[in-house]
Amino acid sequence: MARTMDIAKVRNIGIMAHIDAGKTTTTERILYYTGVSHRIGDVDSGTTQMDWMEQEQERGITITSAATTCEWRGHQVNIIDTPGHVDFTVEVERSLRVLDGGVVVFCAVGGVQPQSETVWRQANRYKVPRLAFVNKMDRTGADFWRCVGQMRGRLKAHAIPVQIPLGRESSFRGCIDLIEMRSLVWDKDTLGSDYTVREIPADYIEAARKARSELIDAVAEYDDASMEDYLAGIEPTVEVLKMLVRKATLANGIIPVACGSSFKNKGVQALLDAVVDYLPSPADLPPVVGVEPYKSNGHAVEVERPASDDAPFCGLAFKLMNDPFVGQLTFVRVYSGVLKAGEQVLNPAQDKKERATRLVRIHANKREEVKELRAGDIGGVVGLKVSVTGDTLCSQEHPIRLESVRFPDPVVDVALEADSKGDSEKLFASLRRLALEDPTFKFRVHEETGQTIVSGMGELHLEIIVDRLLREFKVAGRVGRPQVSYRETVTRTVEAESKYIKQSGGHGQYGHVVLRIEPMARNSGLIFEDVTVGGVVPREYIPSIERGIREAAQLGILAGFPVVDVKLSLLHGSYHEVDSSDLAFRVAASMGLKDLVARANPVILEPVMLIEVIVPSEYLGDVLGNLATRRARVAKVDAQDNLHVVGAEVPLGEMFGYVTDLRSMSQGRGTQTMEFLHYAPAPAAVQTRVINAGRSI
Repeated sequence: MARTMDIAKVRNIGIMAHIDAGKTTTTERILYYTGVSHRIGDVDSGTTQMDWMEQEQERGITITSAATTCEWRGHQVNIIDTPGHVDFTVEVERSLRVLDGGVVVFCAVGGVQPQSETVWRQANRYKVPRLAFVNKMDRTGADFWRCVGQMRGRLKAHAIPVQIPLGRESSFRGCIDLIEMRSLVWDKDTLGSDYTVREIPADYIEAARKARSELIDAVAEYDDASMEDYLAGIEPTVEVLKMLVRKATLANGIIPVACGSSFKNKGVQALLDAVVDYLPSPADLPPVVGVEPYKSNGHAVEVERPASDDAPFCGLAFKLMNDPFVGQLTFVRVYSGVLKAGEQVLNPAQDKKERATRLVRIHANKREEVKELRAGDIGGVVGLKVSVTGDTLCSQEHPIRLESVRFPDPVVDVALEADSKGDSEKLFASLRRLALEDPTFKFRVHEETGQTIVSGMGELHLEIIVDRLLREFKVAGRVGRPQVSYRETVTRTVEAESKYIKQSGGHGQYGHVVLRIEPMARNSGLIFEDVTVGGVVPREYIPSIERGIREAAQLGILAGFPVVDVKLSLLHGSYHEVDSSDLAFRVAASMGLKDLVARANPVILEPVMLIEVIVPSEYLGDVLGNLATRRARVAKVDAQDNLHVVGAEVPLGEMFGYVTDLRSMSQGRGTQTMEFLHYAPAPAAVQTRVINAGRSI
């Protein structure tokens, strides 16, 4: 089957933003104007196509990223609409890993908000070219230029408008296209389907000329011939200017900025034009790079796969979903080659072969079966048994392993218990399926109490998990009070010897290791290194030693929380030709870790959150006073009209119930957003309380 759409005309984009900036509303308008849907969905009434989950429709927020496909000006645009709430930031992370470009939506009133900064950092990490869309230009307090200034100041982005607004607040009626120097005015009577092209009004001519000159200044350097013309005072043609903006965008040199009001149906077609004109196709990007997974010399050998149908097949599984009709559905981005329905592929991470029984194109919660997926496509695969998020799928003859997806650790724990004994097995099966879908959701059974502990990114995240258990899996559960997920680490370097020797009449056990523990930088995790020389410990026992260390570290030493940000080095040891075994060395290593941590001045680490509170000025004093009682460190207090924006770092353990307090203090007029920042040593009193609580369990 031949390719139906030239790969140069494919756009894989994500729409991302802070919560309530208008991502889903913008996507709904895109679907309407491209003819995919025949009605405009509304977030508030729960009628959007992209927010199809019951929990999304009830709360009016996006919880899970939804994919869809549409066509515009002869181009295929694959869109992923991502959540804005920080509890579901994993959806943005894994979407950005596989997308070629992005549209970041900003509220013209709120400007750059906390989650805007988070998604921006994520896009920077994956070097994703992007556009900015300043939405809600019709709202009271909308300020396009303030929003652009915040992008430049807070995000350090080279934000360059390619459009400027025509009017603002209630008088907003369209935009001025700086490329073609014309104004676009939308027709209210046709739900924005029609717009007229007009001359730029006289009172906007000077502002448009100034903004266009700034645009040309920013992009002229991306083409030598254009730079020479620019220095000679020759203005670029429309075609040349579009080419320059595209080049600068693909090089991440500028962020083109468009504007509009999605809810009032203004500016969306011009945004689609910008997506087609400026964002990359899969063919515009460098070949994807991975490593050859089966090289025997132990050295990683880099291999490339160009975005071509003729190259060997290579794709990345970036999301798993439980589909009521087809079972487990795996979202896959195809980077090279062709994947055919029924074909067997290799998963090098699991060292297993998988069969892609069926292939589908995805439109929110609807499926369209297809015979193949080609380079640049994003689709669903039915029939994969062992593949999880971040696994590579590739040709068996040409194996490659791509970089996986990195996920933050969960920070909030709750105890979960099935309502009846009969539901216990069903509960564990359901939790396993949810954990496969969402890598930031984890669960475990507490060693001493037998309680099931579930961990997530926040209270809302866990609330949604429990709700899904009831609705999708028909398992009712009782939930305990949220608990903070602390960590343990050490503050000094220590060496120690550990032996596990059990000898009886017959075959005994003998494991002997000498280990060193040393503190590492935050977010280092646990690093294991074998520095022994001369074969004092046979090579076959080294993996068992590492396993024993990691198992003991997960259970914690002080209060049952994982040990992190440490390096364990195997310095020496000995073995017995008869009695040594994997078990003996695993136990010796586990005992050694416990001894080392206890002697290396262990401390408890607590999660610290970045919080931003927006309140009317008259409540500022009460808010600051309340934050002080929660051990907050206030980093900024900015004035915006009659509001104040407070930015602070505060321990998560002090923030339970804060939303209720804020509403009470501000008569319901204050809002807050919170995201995980880092782990930091807890004060002595908190450490004592946490350790005592751990011992009393």
